[in-house]
Amino acid sequence: MSSTAKIEPLGAVRERVLATLRQEIIAGRLRPGDRLVERELAERFGVSRVPVREAIRALVAEGFVLFETPRRTAVRRLSPTDVKELFELREALEVYAAGLAATRATPQALAELRDLLDRATEATAAGDAEAITDINTRFHDRLLALADNSLLISVMEPVAGRLRWLTRRNEEWPQLLTEHQELYDAIASGDPDRARAHALRHVQANYRSTVRHLFGDPTEEPSSDN
Repeated sequence: MSSTAKIEPLGAVRERVLATLRQEIIAGRLRPGDRLVERELAERFGVSRVPVREAIRALVAEGFVLFETPRRTAVRRLSPTDVKELFELREALEVYAAGLAATRATPQALAELRDLLDRATEATAAGDAEAITDINTRFHDRLLALADNSLLISVMEPVAGRLRWLTRRNEEWPQLLTEHQELYDAIASGDPDRARAHALRHVQANYRSTVRHLFGDPTEEPSSDN
């Protein structure tokens, strides 16, 4: 009997293409200004142009890509205002989350966060950029989870990818590790004020580092309301 190849559902194809392109943008393999051409991407993925077109539209909605003209789609070039607004949102949500985490984190959850820091220490010593980026992303994901507020996570989700895109540009790894260790200690202390203060300093330091990398010169803090 002849076997029939399993046909991948259109939605699954779209999600596969979307996830791959999103990760390539975040990792810097697709750079700001690079074009996304439907025909070329369809050939590359071995799919029709329909799921590619839908994936590109999703990337536009997520803020990674924009339609420069009706016929030209490219990876978005972030402006200083874009960066400032993203970090203002990150500051508001992560500082709040850190305060909640300090009062709600269980010993087991803190142990998981500590394990991530131990792995980050090893990756930093080895200069392993991919591992550092992955672990740091998981550190912040766990911090949000420790806040134990599903609405907070859902509010953060639409911009989480763009924030990862920005924060992976911070290559001041020893300093980043120190900031995460201090933030962990503050959360583990159970003192919400201390946790919020360390989270605020961390976000603002990351903002300055990102601006230096992207635009060559630091600007004001993302917010002066805290």
